[in-house]
Amino acid sequence: MTDAELARLRSKIGQVVEVKEPPYLTELTRDAIRHWAEAIGDRNPLFINEDYARASLHGGLVAPPTILYAFSRLSIGYRGGLPGIHSMFAGSHWRWRRPMRLGDDPQAKVTFQDLIELPSRFAGRMFKQISHIDFVAKGGDLVAESESWGMRTERQTAEKKKKYDYLTSKVYTRPELDDIAQRYRAERCRGSVPLHWEDVPVGTLVPEIIRGPYTATTAVAFEQGWGGLFIRAHGYLFDFLDRHPNAALLNEYGTPEPPEAVHWDGALARRVGVPNAYDYGPERISWLGTLLTNWMGDAGFLAELYCEVRRFNLIGDLTHCSAEVTEASVIDDTTGRIKLDVKASDQRGEDTVLGWAVVHLPRRSPGRA
Repeated sequence: MTDAELARLRSKIGQVVEVKEPPYLTELTRDAIRHWAEAIGDRNPLFINEDYARASLHGGLVAPPTILYAFSRLSIGYRGGLPGIHSMFAGSHWRWRRPMRLGDDPQAKVTFQDLIELPSRFAGRMFKQISHIDFVAKGGDLVAESESWGMRTERQTAEKKKKYDYLTSKVYTRPELDDIAQRYRAERCRGSVPLHWEDVPVGTLVPEIIRGPYTATTAVAFEQGWGGLFIRAHGYLFDFLDRHPNAALLNEYGTPEPPEAVHWDGALARRVGVPNAYDYGPERISWLGTLLTNWMGDAGFLAELYCEVRRFNLIGDLTHCSAEVTEASVIDDTTGRIKLDVKASDQRGEDTVLGWAVVHLPRRSPGRA
């Protein structure tokens, strides 16, 4: 990183980011919703079963909240402007106004918000690059807004200091896989039975869900719902590289790959200082969204989700998603507010995502605090 490049990037703060590449999704269709649900392992019938959704209080299909990541390639936080400096997605703060329904077809407006230097013991200079994103539905209403950020680091310094040497990919036994399969069978969505605000005291634990073990196929499955940033093939790839020549990483065969190939190619991941291929941060945040929508049921509303991605989730890692109620307050006669701490942890017991969420729940006794 050079001071001149940083000054040039800072000059763009406050500007709306013009996006020439079209978003992966432009329409909120049945297929788009289903593909996103499948990509994040969400089996909630409110998202994938049209008959069920039509009979629900929503009157039709709604979308998993984090599907908005697929409506802008920059919804993970604009991080352009520092050529040759590898960047990592590091978190989002989502605020939803209402559930998203078929035909909403949201459009994103991305504004470069800030560039903040942070102390780093391992990676030389490190900067947090933040964007604000507004998502406006076809009817003109603001359906959601978010801040997303990424970390720009001198990654070769991190590699030289062997920051990630302790990370090794787990190998599973047959009994361990059988136990994981049973945990997936036991995963439940609350569905149409309301969860009332009065029944969720501080200290309530949300039933844990798991995701993984992570594989290259898991990354491909997520790409089918999200679309990625630089996924191109054939002439489309070389057209993209004509416009962005610094985006190419040469693989072991000397052919170009996009930077995000680090999510399925271990050799390329090691070149940027990580011991193996690793997952997408928005993917893990979406798993935490599923944890909450499973728990709150059809009558609940996920209003906010704030997540900081703290560590890598490598090929072979198993993620445990959990949450605990920390606050409860009244919004009005019919609705209560619940705040929760949320986290994702790996099989090593290390927290890979930390954050919090706000859920609105119906009140059983209107007018009583």
